[in-house]
Amino acid sequence: MVAEITPLFIPGGMGPPELAIILIIAILLFGANKIPKLARSTGEAMGEFQKGREKVESELEEMREGGTVEGET
Repeated sequence: MVAEITPLFIPGGMGPPELAIILIIAILLFGANKIPKLARSTGEAMGEFQKGREKVESELEEMREGGTVEGET
């Protein structure tokens, strides 16, 4: 009789078992007290990245329309 092993990380998405394992590893690495601070700083970094991406997209759109990009003479 052969035991079938189910893969831990299923292609196509993460389920509750994977999220629980990631949460446990994060708690072990950073400690329970630092998790909220880490999450907050990650969120702020993602927000800054989003703003930068939107700025680049708007500048590219202006260039496509034949306008000038801000900051250029």
